Amino acid sequence: MTRSTTLNRPLALLVAGTFFMEILDGTIIQTAAPAMARDLGVNAVDINIAMTAYLLTLAIGVPVSGWLADRFGTKRIFAWAIVIFTVASALCALSTTLPMLVAMRVLQGVGGAMMVPVGRLAVLRAIDKRDLLDAMAYLTWPALLAPVLAPVIGGVLADTIGWQWIFLINVPIGIVAFLATLRLVPTTDPVQRHRLDWAGFVLVGVALAALVLGMEQVGSSAANWWWAGGLLSLAAVGGGCAVLQTRRAKHPLLNLTPLAIPTFRVGNVGGGVYRLLIGAAPFLFVLLFQIGFGWSAVQAGLLVMAVFVGNVIIKPATSPLIRWFGFRWVIVGSNLCGAAVFVLCAFIEPSTPITVIAVLLCASGVFRSIGFSAYNSVQFADVPPALTSGANTLASTLQQVAAGLGIAVASLIVRATTAGASLVDPGAASLGYRWAFVIVAVLLLVPAIEAWRLDAQAGAEVASRRSRLTRV
Repeated sequence: MTRSTTLNRPLALLVAGTFFMEILDGTIIQTAAPAMARDLGVNAVDINIAMTAYLLTLAIGVPVSGWLADRFGTKRIFAWAIVIFTVASALCALSTTLPMLVAMRVLQGVGGAMMVPVGRLAVLRAIDKRDLLDAMAYLTWPALLAPVLAPVIGGVLADTIGWQWIFLINVPIGIVAFLATLRLVPTTDPVQRHRLDWAGFVLVGVALAALVLGMEQVGSSAANWWWAGGLLSLAAVGGGCAVLQTRRAKHPLLNLTPLAIPTFRVGNVGGGVYRLLIGAAPFLFVLLFQIGFGWSAVQAGLLVMAVFVGNVIIKPATSPLIRWFGFRWVIVGSNLCGAAVFVLCAFIEPSTPITVIAVLLCASGVFRSIGFSAYNSVQFADVPPALTSGANTLASTLQQVAAGLGIAVASLIVRATTAGASLVDPGAASLGYRWAFVIVAVLLLVPAIEAWRLDAQAGAEVASRRSRLTRV
C-alpha cells in the first residue's frame, strides 16, 4: 500500500470517535451505580465489579491486539472490534442480573481492547511523519474529554431516561463507525503470520491482571493489605518473567525494542507517570469539593467541568505551540505549570470565590491538554515503520495500565494525606485532600526531569522545526 501524503482527517475522526466510546465506558457507570443497583437487586458498591471487569479485560486484551492486526489486517480487526463492542453494549443494556452485566462488560472489554490500539495503528500506517502531530491532535481529544464528561453523562442519563441508555447510545454510534470503517480504513495485507507468543500472553496477562486488582485493593476504603501485597508480588514476578520471555521469544507479544528510542521512552515511561497523575486530578477535585467542603455532587460535577473548558479552549493552540517551542520545552512546561496549578489548589478553602476555583481548574485543563498532545505525538516521532506495530501495542499497553491505576494511586495518596492531616488538625476535613495536590505536584517533577534530558531537536521532523532550528 502506498502511504498517504496528506492526513486522512475522516479516518482520524473515525478512530477518535471509537476511542471516545471505549474510554467513556470505562468510568461512566460510576455515577449511575445506585440506579443500576436498584434495578439489578444488589448493593451500589457491587456494581464496581462491572467496571473492574471491563478495565481488567482491556488490560489483558490490549497486548494481543498488535498480533491480531499483523496477522489478519488492521481493517478486518478494527471492524470486528467495533461490532463486538457495539453488540456487547446492547447486551449490557439488556442485562437483568449483575453476573450477566459483568459477562457483557467482559465482552465489551474484548472489543475495546482491539478497537483502540488497532484504530490508532490504522492511522499511523496511513500518514507520513509530518502529519503525525495533526493526527495525534485528533486522537488526543477522547482521552481529554471522556473522563471529565463520563460522570456528568452517566448521572444525567441514569436520572432521566434510565441507566440502560449509558450503553444504548453506543449502538447508533457503533453502526455508523462500522459503516465508516468499511469505507475509510485502507485495506492492507497481513504483515506477518507468525504464531502467537502464548507464553508471553499468559505472563503479561497475569502480571497486568494482578497489578490492576492489587492497586484497586490498595485504593479501596476497606483494603485487605495481605491480599493486595500478594497480588502486587504476583504482578512483579509475572512482569519479570514476561520481560525474560520477550528476550527469548522469536516474535514476542510485547516488543521492548522501541524503549531504546529516547522519544518513545519519554512518551511512555515519563508519559505514563504524567497520564497517571493528571488522570487522577478530576477525582481529587471531586473528593475535595464533596468530602472536604461538603458540597453536593451536582456542585462538584459542574465545577470540575471547568477542566473540560480548559481542554477545549487551548486545544487549537497545542500543535502550534509544539511546532514553535519543540517537544522538550512543551513537555517540561506542561509538567511544571501543571504542578504549579496543583500547588495553588492546595490553598483552596470553602470560602475561596467560585470564580477563582474555576480559573484554577480551567488552567489545570489547559496544561493537561498541552501535555497529553505532546506526549501522544512525541512517542511515535522517531519510531521507524518496521517497529510501528510493536511500538503501538507496547504504548497502548502502558497507557492502559496508567489509566487503570490513576484512581487507585489517587486514593492511596488521599488516604495517606488525610491520615496525616487528622493527626495535625482533626477538625480540618479538607486539609488532607489539599495536601494530596502537593504530593501530585511533587511527583510531576519526575516526568519533567526525564523530558528535560531530551535533545533540543527531539521529534523535530514531526514538529517541522528542523529548518528553523538550523537557522537559529
